[in-house]
Amino acid sequence: MQTRPTSDRLRETLFNILAPRIEGARFLDLCAGSGAVGIEALSRGAAQVTFVDQSRRMCELIETNLGPLNIDKNAIEILLAEVLDFLRSYAKKKTDVFDIIFFDPPYAAECEATLDYIAERAGLLLATDGLVIVEHHKKNELKVEFRGLHRYRTLRQGDSILSFYRAT
Repeated sequence: MQTRPTSDRLRETLFNILAPRIEGARFLDLCAGSGAVGIEALSRGAAQVTFVDQSRRMCELIETNLGPLNIDKNAIEILLAEVLDFLRSYAKKKTDVFDIIFFDPPYAAECEATLDYIAERAGLLLATDGLVIVEHHKKNELKVEFRGLHRYRTLRQGDSILSFYRAT
């Protein structure tokens, strides 16, 4: 399994943008890889981070990366699951919604189906003023609108783009 981690520079830029929103936030890190983005969210004051990855090896790596940190175990959840399977299961539970969903899919094909699903179930997954942020390659142009999720900002750094969406 090959991962394409979010660069340190892009992660720093992302969290500078999110700074006013991160304190106390419920953060979902989809296709979490090493967990660097979710761990950064915790270090910046997120109340709870859920890490989701389809690779057992990546989930174990997240646990290893969290190990030396002094983090309340109730503030983290690491789940081995496919993204859409996780979202479907989570939406059925009608539990707490997320303030921020960060999605960094390894394949462009996963992107649209996942964003469509989040848009359809926004009330069950996303806080009223919540954000969905997608990291994608500059050649993978995303739609402006996904059934009620509207892109309001993009940020390009190198070959990567962060697309910011919110429910309309």
